[in-house]
Amino acid sequence: MNFALTDDQRMIRDAAEGFLAEASSSAAVRAAMGSADGVDAGLWQRIAREMGWCATHIAEAHGGLGLGVVELVLLQEQMGRRLACVPFFSCVCLAATALQQAASAAAQALWLPRIADGSLRATLALSARGVQRDADAIGATARRTAEGWQLDGRFEHVPDGASAELMFVAARVAEADEIGLFAVAGAQGGVTRAPLQTWDETRRLATLELRGVQLQPLDRVDVGADMHDALERTSALAALLLAAEQLGGAQQCLDLTLAYVAERTQFGQPIAAFQAVKHRCAEMMVRIEATRSAVYGAAALATAAQATHELLMEAGAAKAQASEAFFFCAQEAIQLHGGVGFTWEYDPHLYFKRAQAGGHWLGCATQWRERIARALLD
Repeated sequence: MNFALTDDQRMIRDAAEGFLAEASSSAAVRAAMGSADGVDAGLWQRIAREMGWCATHIAEAHGGLGLGVVELVLLQEQMGRRLACVPFFSCVCLAATALQQAASAAAQALWLPRIADGSLRATLALSARGVQRDADAIGATARRTAEGWQLDGRFEHVPDGASAELMFVAARVAEADEIGLFAVAGAQGGVTRAPLQTWDETRRLATLELRGVQLQPLDRVDVGADMHDALERTSALAALLLAAEQLGGAQQCLDLTLAYVAERTQFGQPIAAFQAVKHRCAEMMVRIEATRSAVYGAAALATAAQATHELLMEAGAAKAQASEAFFFCAQEAIQLHGGVGFTWEYDPHLYFKRAQAGGHWLGCATQWRERIARALLD
């Protein structure tokens, strides 16, 4: 398989890099962190309306660009590099992906155009335990009623859960041994959304509680087929896209460190000249390049529409590699910045917090390696 980017893909990557370097600067990120919902509303509108990124992997029939996973990975990499405070991951990578993998044609026609043009902010609630994919920990139960459906349950750590206008909720159907996907409006009666105080302020999370939420029949959006496979594929793609974000964060940690050690002097010379510093920066680069190969390779395989179990293994390997590389690079960035690496004025601590938080989403490195090992041994 050829992992080389095409000219169009390189142009997408370069355009995203240049745009976000200006639009999601350190000052802009810190300003968004202090806002009520943690979102840079101006940047989100530019991304949706001016850049058209929300439409990247949505089919042209639904107002999208009809591009693939590789292009979305390239955008996510740059989002992670700049800690963009926008609901791109929750809305485009989670909600839109779940719709395309699991929803009926009617549901896709209803919701995907609004996600593509940026007029709808949506998110996905997968598991009671947060941003995970655990068939034994579905956070809600759905019961049939005379009017349609009633949902009850609770979800932890829903990304942008307090500000999303629409939430797609995975629920176990009480009368049958199956899982359904339901569209729940944020303003729906019986819905309680509690923002969480987390240490990664660049991405807001919330607890979602559903108590007797009454839905119409059409609010169940899945096709009623093999939802287990559809949600497995959704979680695999989400893990891959999160890995791409972590790759971008790791790259920025290296870039920040290289800039700092080139200007910080000791004993009359830049500390970048010291052999120990060179070795540590080189180790960061090696881990980043290994992660980039894993992420791009998994994206190429996902675009080739491989079987779900193959995609899970490739995406899981990429996520495990990216989580560890990002944490390592963020930790090294703080160490090589010396005392100022711990201060609010410098950015490494923001990346360290994002690395810590994201490392446990959609499976940590240990969980993915155990899953891959079981699959290979079986």
